[in-house]
Order: sequence, then C-alpha cells, then structure tokens
Amino acid sequence: MDRLTEMEAFATVVDQGGFTDAAKKMGISKSAVSKHVSSLEARLGARLLNRTTRRVSPTEIGLAYYDRARRVLNDAGEADALVTSMQSAPSGLLRISVATDFGVNHLSPVLGHFLQEFPDITVNMVLNNRYVELISEGFDMAVRIGELEDSSLRARKLTDTTRRMIASPGYFAKHGRPEKIDDLNDHKLLHYSNAANAAVWKLTAPSGEKRQVRTAGWLTVNDGQSLLNACIGGLGIAYLPSFLYGDAMAKGLVEEAIPGLPTETQGIYAVYPPGRFTQPKVRAFIDFLVHSFADKGPESW
Repeated sequence: MDRLTEMEAFATVVDQGGFTDAAKKMGISKSAVSKHVSSLEARLGARLLNRTTRRVSPTEIGLAYYDRARRVLNDAGEADALVTSMQSAPSGLLRISVATDFGVNHLSPVLGHFLQEFPDITVNMVLNNRYVELISEGFDMAVRIGELEDSSLRARKLTDTTRRMIASPGYFAKHGRPEKIDDLNDHKLLHYSNAANAAVWKLTAPSGEKRQVRTAGWLTVNDGQSLLNACIGGLGIAYLPSFLYGDAMAKGLVEEAIPGLPTETQGIYAVYPPGRFTQPKVRAFIDFLVHSFADKGPESW
C-alpha cells in the first residue's frame, strides 16, 4: 500500500479519535481506514493504536510516530500547494503601497506595461509617505527605500539610489557654494517634513566622520518633487535621492552642493508578508519590477 496513505489514515484516526470519523474525513470506508492502519503497523512491526470498544488512542510509540508523520503529511501538502501555486496564472487584486515620490516618478510610468502583460490582475496602488503595516492594512506588498525596519517581512532588492545635497546654479551664483559641512549653517536649507527627524541631515565628512546638521529649513514640505522644484527655482539646498534629482542634474538644472562629500547609498526594495509561498500576482509584479529597473542604479535615473 502507499506509505503516505497509510500515514494519513493513521494520523487522521488520531486526529478524529476513531475510525468512523476518520473514514468520513478521508471520504473512504471504515474498513479501508482500518486496513491502511493495520498495514502500517505490520510494516513497522509495532502497535501504534490502543483499540477498545469505546475509544481509540495512540500508544507511546504511536504518539511519537504521529508527531513525525504529521510533519511529513504537512510538508507533502505544502509541496502540492507550491506546485499548484507556481502553475497558476497570476490574477486578482494586487494592493501596493509606495512612497509618493517614487510612485509618481518611476512606478506609475511602467505600471501600464505590467497590466497589459497580466490582464487578469487589477492593481490598487496607494501613494503615501508613511510607514504602513502590510498585513493589518491589507497590502500585498510595498516598495520601500532605505534601511528596512521590519525584519519579519520578506524583501527583494530592486536597485539602489544615492542621496546628495543639491541646489541650482542660480542659487550658488547668488549665495555662494558651501565648501564644508559647517558652511551649511549659513545657507538656506529645504527640508522634507514627512521624514523622521527631517530637520537633521546625517552626513559623512571626507574623513569618514559622521556628522549631523541641525538647521531650520527656509522651506519645509512633505513632497520630494516639490523640494526639487524649489531647488530648481533657486530657493535653497535640499538633500534628495538620485531617483528624484537625476534628470534635473543631467540637464544642468541642479548641481551638487559639496562635491567632495561621500554619498549615501540606499537600497530600494519590494517587501511582502512572510510565508513559504509567494502569491503568483505578487511574484509576477516583483519580477516585473526587477526587470523594469535593471538598468537603473545609484546615479543612472
């Protein structure tokens, strides 16, 4: 007889507390369940169940065998589910959380290609600048930038971005260019209000020393694109990621404020809830993002 079937019959008898209920659970006859269990005991050369007219219970050996058998059966079920999941066509509602700046500038432009490639998937993309709890708030995944705070989530790196202090050539012509970190105290700084400790810029000096700049901002706003626009307009110096300023810098609209400083590199990740299996719709979208941003990097935005 099939070994897994024997194990399943025995484990189900233990779970259900008898042969009759086990037979109903498995959808076979009581005599078939009894035959599977007897065959298992004969093969193992051990009595696994104590049988009385009123009840059925596992022996000491049977209880030990049950623990291992249940693990094997669970693993077998998950293996079957994995194959089914991997063969299923991606479909259903995909709910995504992404920071506004990245979503507007880089996710929205490629989203149409994804929907055309996977017409059975519908997307609800929520743009916000706060940390969302994926599971409790009903998100399938999120795109996050920088150090990942929640280690329980699964993550796949999409690409990298850098952060630099930038301003327009017009600003530097009018106010001068800072030569060192301490010079920033004499300049007009533009702050991002949604970031934790937004008024504090964590910088690295050429020597490698970690520095913190605490200067009140001339303008504080909760949107990175607005800060970039303010930079281009000559209002001050902002500390922004390359995925925002890359195009403006390539066109000469902004320049780095202190070119000699080491740059901060941050990872951009797709994060999703933990679990042994990834839903086909989530896996499809993450694979799509990896492909879409394959030619992007710290400075190539």
